[in-house]
Amino acid sequence: MATIHVLDETTINKIAAGEVVERPASVIKELIENSIDASATNIEVEIGEGGVAYMRITDNGIGMTEEDARLAILRHATSKIQQVEDLFDIASLGFRGEALASIASVSHFSLTIV
Repeated sequence: MATIHVLDETTINKIAAGEVVERPASVIKELIENSIDASATNIEVEIGEGGVAYMRITDNGIGMTEEDARLAILRHATSKIQQVEDLFDIASLGFRGEALASIASVSHFSLTIV
């Protein structure tokens, strides 16, 4: 019997999330970068119990539709690039489509749009 095996999707996602979200400060960094990419001029950060209880980012950025909000938490879902050539002309902080998916996979994640 083989001793090497392919991991299940849930385990793969949690391992990958650890590359993006190493600690609570990483979550705050990624979410603030999302706010900046959304042209926010006001970003409010709330943290409870050092990020263990909750982390909340509220901003006045351009926002997104409900459909985009659902897509935004999927791995590799992004509005910044569409093909490999776009990688040579990135003008945003985020572009890989990994941050929200990683945060959602290791937390009790909630995304509210207004």
